Amino acid sequence: MKLNLQQQVKELKAKVYILYYAYKDSRLPWYSKLFIVLVIGYALSPIDLIPDFIPVLGYLDDLILLPIGIILALKLIPDNLYEEFKEKAEISMDNQVSRIGVVFVIIVWIVLIFICFFAFLKLK
Repeated sequence: MKLNLQQQVKELKAKVYILYYAYKDSRLPWYSKLFIVLVIGYALSPIDLIPDFIPVLGYLDDLILLPIGIILALKLIPDNLYEEFKEKAEISMDNQVSRIGVVFVIIVWIVLIFICFFAFLKLK
């Protein structure tokens, strides 16, 4: 069954929540936690295995390696813990208005207001 982009993003967000809860749990083996840190670190790192400026190949790591890393990290979580973290992730996603998103939008607006204000002052 083909999922639309919005559903895929929601599933990816749920998987990231699962990894977050797995990392925080003391019952998870150390090697699983290490792999989760490596996957998340690689996702957030400005340094890529294949630099993004290389046409087509530059985004291969983001489109192929990162999802594979997330899948492997999820496979390292024991089944009983995975179900528990999945439930927590669903609750978090249902209850949480994206506070980070709201804060980000507010910060962007404040920055834009300051840029306009200082640009206006320079014009005088």
